[in-house]
Amino acid sequence: MAKIQPEPVRDPKADHLLAPQNCVLALIDYQPEQYSSVTSSPREEITLNVVALCKLAQAYGIPVVLSTVAVGMGVNEGTIPEIREALPGVEEIDRTGVNAWEDEDFRKAVQDTGRRKVVMAALWTEVCLAFPTLDMLAEGYEVYPVADAVGGISPAAHERAFDRMIQAGARPITTISFGCEIMRNWARGDSDKLRQVMRWYFPDHRRLHKSVYEMRKLRGGHMERWRSA
Repeated sequence: MAKIQPEPVRDPKADHLLAPQNCVLALIDYQPEQYSSVTSSPREEITLNVVALCKLAQAYGIPVVLSTVAVGMGVNEGTIPEIREALPGVEEIDRTGVNAWEDEDFRKAVQDTGRRKVVMAALWTEVCLAFPTLDMLAEGYEVYPVADAVGGISPAAHERAFDRMIQAGARPITTISFGCEIMRNWARGDSDKLRQVMRWYFPDHRRLHKSVYEMRKLRGGHMERWRSA
């Protein structure tokens, strides 16, 4: 017998999984200066996943807290245009410190949502993501770092930061797993919101990974010719 009816929706306040009604998305320091020193993942891949997070949050009505560092000081530029365009109406909260949780305006913006599950992504992993994650965990928040939407200055810096956050109680997720978790059931009326994001996401994802594969193959050919010279 075909199943076409969704299971009952859980109470989001009691649900241990993420739901649109129980989480907030925090995005920190997606600025040109931060991108310029990230080497753990390609810029294009990070941006694709951050924009997907934005689209998911907008589609499902999840509040977004967007923050930058040192723009008002004249040191850095603001959030890159691809991300700003995906968050119409969301204002940036500028800071002077590297730990967003130490900034009163950022902290208040998260607290004002009344939500204790924080889905968070930032550049760099080892600083702007790790420090507020550790502080928020210490204050009883549940923090979900988005592993494929962040990057560090080296693979080691990125990986050790995740080790540290996990040891403190963080719960890493990925972009599409987040989308599936908040959607939860394909028979629900709002499941088309995830379908629409996926129809946009996967063609770009395939193009990106094809480009990366071809670049690695090209580099490998150069190395082989160099070795045989």
